[in-house]
Amino acid sequence: MSAPNPVRLIQPRRHRDARGWLEESYVDDRLRTLGIDTMFRQDNHSFSKAVLTLRGLHFQTPPYQQDKLVRCVRGRIFDVVVDLRRGSPTYGHWVGAELSAENGRQLFIPSGFAHAFLTLEENAEVIYKVSSLYAPDHEGGIRWDDPTVAVDWPMPEGMRPVLAPRDETLPSLVGFDSPFPYDQRPLLPIEPENI
Repeated sequence: MSAPNPVRLIQPRRHRDARGWLEESYVDDRLRTLGIDTMFRQDNHSFSKAVLTLRGLHFQTPPYQQDKLVRCVRGRIFDVVVDLRRGSPTYGHWVGAELSAENGRQLFIPSGFAHAFLTLEENAEVIYKVSSLYAPDHEGGIRWDDPTVAVDWPMPEGMRPVLAPRDETLPSLVGFDSPFPYDQRPLLPIEPENI
């Protein structure tokens, strides 16, 4: 039996009735059944006013590396992760998924991966849990448009995303000295897993 994919696309159950629906968005026992036993330490909530706002590709280095559990609670985003684990056969490869308030999906991203998202609608809100507190001296990133990674962002041709000044100047993956070890789990295509 092969090791599970390190990145997991999670589909929480929604209990619907005439009023709408109820979702248990975080139940640690259910995540453990998928092999996710992360203890989360902080919740972050971002708001992006403009469509095609891009945040990332970001990560934190050891000893403040972060596992993340990301969900979109308003609008839609294209969420992306890039494998940064040294020695990984999928180093520099990426996977992405659409997360939205409508589909309720969540993306679990373990440390060793850069993370970014692109808003597909105005006024998008994203909530994510992280396993380590924010440590500005340990934050890093790679360019959103790095040609060696070649993320296929769902943007009209010739359009540029709205970026933070810091994200405009992030370095390329070429020459990156990764502090993240490979754990013998290659990055695989992601499919929703029900919890």
